[in-house]
Amino acid sequence: MTTPATRPSPLRVWILAIRPRTLPAAVAPVLVGLGVTVGSGLPLHPGAAAGCLAVALLLQVVANLANDLSDFRKGADTPDRQGPLRVAAAGLVTPRQLEIAIGLAILLAGLVGLGLVAIGGPGLLVVGGLAILAALLYTGGPLPYGYRGLGDLFVFLFFGIVAVVGTAYLQAGTLLVPLAWAAAIPVGALVTAILVVNNLRDRPTDLAAGKRTLAVIHGDRFVQAEYVALLAIGAAFPVAIALLAVRPGALLALLAIPLAPPLIAEVLAAGEGSDRRRLNPVLGGTARLALAGSALLALGLAAGRLGLG
Repeated sequence: MTTPATRPSPLRVWILAIRPRTLPAAVAPVLVGLGVTVGSGLPLHPGAAAGCLAVALLLQVVANLANDLSDFRKGADTPDRQGPLRVAAAGLVTPRQLEIAIGLAILLAGLVGLGLVAIGGPGLLVVGGLAILAALLYTGGPLPYGYRGLGDLFVFLFFGIVAVVGTAYLQAGTLLVPLAWAAAIPVGALVTAILVVNNLRDRPTDLAAGKRTLAVIHGDRFVQAEYVALLAIGAAFPVAIALLAVRPGALLALLAIPLAPPLIAEVLAAGEGSDRRRLNPVLGGTARLALAGSALLALGLAAGRLGLG
């Protein structure tokens, strides 16, 4: 709990609530989807691109706010937690205020989404509805999938496959863009790595609260190996795309590799008895790695059509 003397300003409270460090997870797949579009010689529709970015950011905010609210209600955010401040657990906002904020973010995402439906067809209503449910049910509802070791899978699917392929679909008008499916895999892997750091840091308090993430189910060593594997996938797939799809520009993504070793070292050093607060900057660093790798991949894929390579 905070005291009146230490209470942040209202603006700072809501900035804490939306968790800006996680927002690159929403931006990265949209950039790659647009890079695929340009690299495939397809026309770029700025309105649809802006809409995709807005919906992705709003759904990330919904997920963050809903997670704050649900973990507070389930007792997962205790004073022993070593992550950044959570606004509900700290008493900075009431559950009702979070519910209203979640509703407003969903409303805004829905309004923008209706514009995308007008472009891409009614099938997007189903995808949008599933994305909203995924954001809400990560730690909320009677059967939160984040409490059953499924968070990593859902992040990979929605922030990798659905976001990249969906962005490309709204530009191309077809799901049959093989490059989009291939490029979605490294993006999904890097974004999922952000969640892995979060779960490794929170393992002790999640264990006590009955939140069965993969870190809780399989232990520190498992998710440390998972983190390294996800970063390796993020580096290997651009190489595969360059070789198999004859897209040499994809190799530009490898320029982000120097960001990885310090992050891996910190993740491998975390474990029983260690101060897991050391993983807080790793979470932000992993988000920056995901954004940098994805932006470079997007630029590399588009490079040929832009006359850059």
